Amino acid sequence: MSASTNESSEECVRAHLKIYGIVQGVFFRSSMRDLAISLGVRGWVRNLPDGSVEAVAEGPKEAVEELVRWAHRGPPTAVVDRVEVEYSRCEGRFKDFRIKYSWW
Repeated sequence: MSASTNESSEECVRAHLKIYGIVQGVFFRSSMRDLAISLGVRGWVRNLPDGSVEAVAEGPKEAVEELVRWAHRGPPTAVVDRVEVEYSRCEGRFKDFRIKYSWW
């Protein structure tokens, strides 16, 4: 029984997030990067020209879900209005979690 519990907790998932509100210029990206690294989550985060923040996160299901929960509140200076999240299977293309500085 514990073997199946360990396997399910190690399930790799991918989350694509779009975060809306006052989320640029409030250390959202750097805070998300720091948390992702501490959780062992890989992927990236970037600002978009419409004022939102976009992120892709891959890793253990529980860790990715914790990052998604955090995204609903963000760092203390952020005001998150809403978060759109789409889950899918891991693609395994990321070696770390980075801030992207452009959207093209």
